[in-house]
Amino acid sequence: LNTLTVEQARTQATPADAVKAVLVKQGKSTAPEAVGSVEDRLIAGPGGDIAVRIYKPVGLGVGPFPVVFYIHGGGWVIASIDTYDASARALTNAAGAIVVSTEYRKAPEFKFPAAHDDTYAAYQWTLANAASLGGIAKQVAVVGESAGGNMAAAITLRARDAGIQVPVYQALIYPVTNYAFDSPSQQQNRDASPLNTAALMWFYEKYLPTPQDGANPQFSVLRAPSLAGLPSATVVTADIDPLRSEGRAYAERLSSSGVSVDYVNHAGVTHEFFGMVAVLDEARAAVAKVAANLKTAFAKVAV
Repeated sequence: LNTLTVEQARTQATPADAVKAVLVKQGKSTAPEAVGSVEDRLIAGPGGDIAVRIYKPVGLGVGPFPVVFYIHGGGWVIASIDTYDASARALTNAAGAIVVSTEYRKAPEFKFPAAHDDTYAAYQWTLANAASLGGIAKQVAVVGESAGGNMAAAITLRARDAGIQVPVYQALIYPVTNYAFDSPSQQQNRDASPLNTAALMWFYEKYLPTPQDGANPQFSVLRAPSLAGLPSATVVTADIDPLRSEGRAYAERLSSSGVSVDYVNHAGVTHEFFGMVAVLDEARAAVAKVAANLKTAFAKVAV
């Protein structure tokens, strides 16, 4: 990836394409997982309209349902809600929840904190509109993958500090938590695929205005002054991933700050495995774990 221009990177095959190729090879259907309904909307954001996609679960009636605010990955530069459609579909059915999957402005056209500001605004919109969507406004959780996991974590910090409704739960899937390149997993998986250290550097260079911005605790959430008072969490990491160590470090810091954490590292899989439920047992297990923890968290909130 680091050898490509942004325009070239945006046209490369995606993990979703890889899953479809495997399904074709196995003679299986490539149709997306069925859900109750899917609706695309545009909402107002700080830099213009933001696209959101609203999924409702299949076979559970009309609700109201708890709500998952979901943020896709792509290093703030590539990918879209289409690329991560499988994750959103799997979560809505497994958790029995409405999933609001959000877009955000991409780098290098829009630098930090543009994507962070967009996702925070979309989270606030989700809180304000949960009831009208058929959701339960007091039962809104956040889930994010990779760069999306970074922004999901940042939302919990920002909401806590701003005194607005904090998510009832956070699920961070191989999140970026620290601007650094010297962790054990960075060293072990420096040349891994699909994500490696050179690609991380490429993403960070595109999104951050300067390297110094990497120290901002909205980006390097591991460096936030305090993690106390944040919602309970599931942190999922992949063993063959340069981000594994910083995901674990964030889980450990949450725990030491008094936050209940379920940390799971999945052996034998790489970054991006979570959305591959159609072909990977580990993905199905990870989604089931996240969904079970979301259901437990939702059940604890009176409506």
